[in-house]
Parts: sequence; C-alpha cells; structure tokens
Amino acid sequence: MLHLHTLWFVVIAFFWTGFFVLEGFDFGVGMLHAVVGRDECERTAAIDAIGPFWDANEVWLVVAGAGMFAAFPGWYATAFSALYLALLIVLAALMLRGVSFEFRSKLSGARWRRSWRWAAITGSALAPLLLGIGLGDLLNGLPVNSSRDYTGNFFDLFTGYGIWTGVTLLVLSAWHGAIFLSLKTTGPVRERSHAVAGTLAWGGIAMVFGFTAYTRAVVGPGFPSTLMALAVLAVLAAAYLVYSRHEGWAFAASALVMATVVGSIFIGLYPNLLVSSTNAAYNLTVSNSSSAGYALTVMTIVAVIFVPVVLLYETWSYHVFRARVSSGPVDPISTRPAESAPVEPRAGITGARRG
Repeated sequence: MLHLHTLWFVVIAFFWTGFFVLEGFDFGVGMLHAVVGRDECERTAAIDAIGPFWDANEVWLVVAGAGMFAAFPGWYATAFSALYLALLIVLAALMLRGVSFEFRSKLSGARWRRSWRWAAITGSALAPLLLGIGLGDLLNGLPVNSSRDYTGNFFDLFTGYGIWTGVTLLVLSAWHGAIFLSLKTTGPVRERSHAVAGTLAWGGIAMVFGFTAYTRAVVGPGFPSTLMALAVLAVLAAAYLVYSRHEGWAFAASALVMATVVGSIFIGLYPNLLVSSTNAAYNLTVSNSSSAGYALTVMTIVAVIFVPVVLLYETWSYHVFRARVSSGPVDPISTRPAESAPVEPRAGITGARRG
C-alpha cells in the first residue's frame, strides 16, 4: 500500500522535475538571447518566444517549495537552513531576470539595454546552477547532526557531485532553450538557434554521461540501470533530432533528458529526503520528517482537485501560443512594431510580431 508520505515525495519530485522541464528552456533563452539575436529586434523576438510562459513556469518552483514545507516540515527546515544563502542568491537571480525582461525596453540607450541584457543572462544562468547544486547536495550528503541542524558553512555546499549536477542542469537548460528557440522563431534567429543547439548537443551528451556515472557511484548498485539507459538514449536521440532538423521531436527529447536527470536525483534519494554526511543515522527520511496523517490527507484532496486544473490550463496556454515568433521593425524606445509595419496579435513581453 502506498503511504501518503511516499505519495507526497513523488508529488514533490514531480513538481521539481516539471519546473526544470518547463523553466529550463526559459533559463536557456535568457542565457542565449544575446547570442542568437544580433540586434535589438532579434533579441526581442527571442525573449518574446517565452513571454507567455516564463512567469507561469516559475510557479512550479513555488509549489515544490510549498509542498516540502507542508508535507515534510523537517526536510524543509533543514534543507532551507543549509541552503539559505544560496537560495537568497537564487531569489535575487530570478527577480533580476524577471525585472530585466520588463525594464529592458523602457529606455532606448545602448548602455541601459546592455545592462539589462547582462542581468537576464546572469540571472538565467545562476538559477539552474545553484538549484542544481542544492538538489545534488541532498543526495550526496551535507553535514547534519542528530538534531537535524546543518553544521557546515556556505562553502561546504560545493561538493563534487553537487557542482556536477549544477553544471549539468546549466548546460541542459541552455541546450533546451536553444532547441525551443529553433522551434518557436523564424528567420536568422531560428537558424542561429539551430546552430547553437547543434554545438551544445556535445556538451549535453558529455554532461549526461558523466552525471549518470557519477550518480551511480554516489547511490551505489541500487541505482536503476534502466533509468541510466533511458537518460543516455534520450540525450543521444535529442542530439540526432537536432541535427536532422526535427525540431518538435528534438524539444520533446530534450525535455525527457531534463526529466530523467532531475528524476534520477529523487529516485536515488528515496526513501531519504536529505543524506547526512556526518552519520547515516541522522538522515532525514520520508517517515521521520513527514507531517501528520490528517494534514497529508487534506493536502492530497486539494491536490487531486487542483493539480489537474493547473495542468489543463498550462496545456491550453501552450496550445494558444503555439505560433512562431518573428522579428520586425520596432520603435527604438518601446520596441513595439513600427507604424509602417503590419500589426498582428502578440503575446510576448515586449511585442515582437508573431508569424
């Protein structure tokens, strides 16, 4: 029989995985928009490709954190205390990135736009890197004592496995974003995105091969070989589909790569929630860190009602905004299409035309 605390571990793993699958390509676009866009019009088109999605995708992170707090308060307290400074940097990076999307078009000065461009790049890179380090540390182990207090310092968070996980998610996010842009844009931006995706494919393959081997070494023989095989096959398939210009299937394959990597962390972690490098007896587990049964029951009823609604809404939004984004003549201050250009329905942040 599936216990509610195990069910909620699966639910939280699902939200963390969904966050990286959906927000991962947003991070990638933020990192690469100045690479695939050679002028302000093209950079606007790249940002507009994620305009209808990026803020909604961040909600998955909020729900994952809220689920940890409600279902496993002991896990939340210890993990967030250990990662306190790192999480503050993540929040600053997410805020910097969000503000940059909105403020970059408020003034026409080159210095103003360059500053917000680098803000978007920096925020989009720091978030997956630091979150990946934190997730990797849960599995690799942190110095936690019998009172469930973190006894290390900030630099103890930078374990070998944690850093490899963070860099893996950083590279995969950039690759995921490049594939997304090749799927969602037209013209020169699309061609450059395809070229970048082809280059990053080699980095993605290397990082995933290293990640699966490293995870197997950390977890031990109990790590499922089928999951390793799925991750390897997915990354090879994604690379092949990128080079063969099957953009939709390539995006689906890169999403599967991201899902298997993040899912591997939680599969390798269970039944633990946070491994103590001090003593295995101090590990936080699903049974010794969960909320009371009544709280988990109420949460389960609420989740059964509202999670499908949220998933349906997100699916519908992706359907509505499925058209490609193309760059066009823009006003130098507002970055809206010039009056001489035909105005078509838009859903982006700053107004590149959709084609």
